[in-house]
Amino acid sequence: MLGLRLQDLGSAPTVLCIGAHCDDIEIGCGATLLRWSRDYPGIRFVWAIFSGETGREEESRTAAAALIDNELRFHAFRDRFFPSQGEAIKQAFDALKAAVTPDVVFTHCLEDRHQDHKVMADLTWNTFRAHLILEYEIPKYEGDLGHPNVFVPHTAADLDRKVACLLESFPSQRSRSWFTADTFRALARLRGIESGAPSGFAEAFHARKLCL
Repeated sequence: MLGLRLQDLGSAPTVLCIGAHCDDIEIGCGATLLRWSRDYPGIRFVWAIFSGETGREEESRTAAAALIDNELRFHAFRDRFFPSQGEAIKQAFDALKAAVTPDVVFTHCLEDRHQDHKVMADLTWNTFRAHLILEYEIPKYEGDLGHPNVFVPHTAADLDRKVACLLESFPSQRSRSWFTADTFRALARLRGIESGAPSGFAEAFHARKLCL
């Protein structure tokens, strides 16, 4: 399996993480960010979260602080109604592009059936056309997980830290049937098997375009 190094992008890459909601980034790429923060000193993480309603912004700040050093940018678009707020969200993306020049962009998957997630994925590709975009996956009722083609192996300790961060930092989500440790661990184990990760765990992403 071909392996690429993040350091090939530059000595101190900037990683932009886009999430519709306050737990999306942690679920989709939390362990990857932990590994990269450890492996690449000087790396810059910028998180852009587009819905921070009902006090969840504070949950996200707690979670982000528990994982890595990062720059948080919040918006207050109405949860579950992103398609009807398209023009304003597009303007927010344009402002984000003017402020951040990323080497890697993490965002939602284009095939994600959640209406807010889909808007994020579409606008990411519309806005960051000359960038390496990695689409993360969110397990949920819709059953829209696909066949990712990029894998980042991580350690059992990083998985433990990711799961603890999610369960401890987002009390508003604990009542959801899928928001459990075994959900997050099961997906990491499956992707670890698919990628042949030495630890047995990995996070997986979709890369539509990759120039070598």
